Amino acid sequence: MIMMNKPQKDMKITILGIGNTLYQDEGVGVHILPLLEERFKEDAEIEIIEGSTDGMRLLGPVEDSSHLIVIDAINAGKEGGSIITLIGDEIPAYYGIKMSIHQLGFQEVLFAAKLRERYPENIVMFGMQPTSLELGIELSSNNADKLSELADHIAVQVKQWRDAS
Repeated sequence: MIMMNKPQKDMKITILGIGNTLYQDEGVGVHILPLLEERFKEDAEIEIIEGSTDGMRLLGPVEDSSHLIVIDAINAGKEGGSIITLIGDEIPAYYGIKMSIHQLGFQEVLFAAKLRERYPENIVMFGMQPTSLELGIELSSNNADKLSELADHIAVQVKQWRDAS
């Protein structure tokens, strides 16, 4: 008897950009989305979601993801524009590090997904250290200049997941 391998199901990857675009670099997770939409426009297996500051309304997309990339401003005490990567349990779920102005709402989303046993199997958070959190709808020039580099990190993660499957 000849055993045939089943065709591998395509991997669905969700990219979720969160942040408050009223406070300059706090909005990095939203400002990067047009770059990612352009980069992945031919890739039907990638869903890009603008989460802004939606908090608990993001529970559905988080729980429905097996491979989730979250992009946000992260205050890690580093030089402004530094790119930060947190993988799996390094991402605080609930009373962890307050990484940005709105983050508590998203931490609650992650906590709820864990409680409901619907936490993504693979989750990575990419962020950028804010240079400025002043009122303003544009990123600081320092952080804006690093958006392409951040997009490159995200593309590498997507490739790593796909190569591992």
